Amino acid sequence: MFFQRKGWLRKEYDKKLLTQLQEYKEHWQKQKQLLDKSFDPSEEAICQTKIAQVKYYFLLREAKERNVSIKR
Repeated sequence: MFFQRKGWLRKEYDKKLLTQLQEYKEHWQKQKQLLDKSFDPSEEAICQTKIAQVKYYFLLREAKERNVSIKR
């Protein structure tokens, strides 16, 4: 009885993790493109891009640790 709920919660949080992973990937790519197109990027823009990259890598590492995969 208790173990069924644990499996259900894990699946729910895995879905949320994959959703966040996709969002952060898109955000990082947009920041990276903006930085590449910028003629003279500010320090803030560079920092925002690095922060977006670190967030994406953190979620990617978490997904790998939890053995989450995208099945279509």
